[in-house]
Amino acid sequence: MSELSAGRGRSPRPPGGATRENLGFLLAKAVQRWNELLYERFVAAGYPDVRPSYGSILVPLFEEDGLRMGELAARARLSKQTMTTMVRLLERDGLVERRADPSDGRASLVFLSERAHDFRPVAEATLAELDRLVVRTLSARSCTELRKALRSLADL
Repeated sequence: MSELSAGRGRSPRPPGGATRENLGFLLAKAVQRWNELLYERFVAAGYPDVRPSYGSILVPLFEEDGLRMGELAARARLSKQTMTTMVRLLERDGLVERRADPSDGRASLVFLSERAHDFRPVAEATLAELDRLVVRTLSARSCTELRKALRSLADL
């Protein structure tokens, strides 16, 4: 049987074109699945209103609480406009609070709420569990290489 008849009249396409083998498509689907796994675990832990996208704000604040909006936007790699929208959503859900910056009245600082502090162990346990799952799937060495590759891709 020829390649054309095996592929129903189509010749095989190289990876990277407009196919499900495209790197961007695969990255998007991996992120989608990761977020599904996060959300399932957040719901099971009693935090159904914490969206996986909130990690863009919460993770930098877990590292250093009380950041200015501009600094938080830079660490989250989000535009200032997107940051403002995201912070409003997290405020609405009781995860962060904005306070005036005592050194500059025009600026505000973003702090984790008590609820976010309560959520932190859930987030950390969930992320550790998913990291273990990835290591079991890929190997520790591959995970180290993947982390390095993803950092490089984030800098494109």
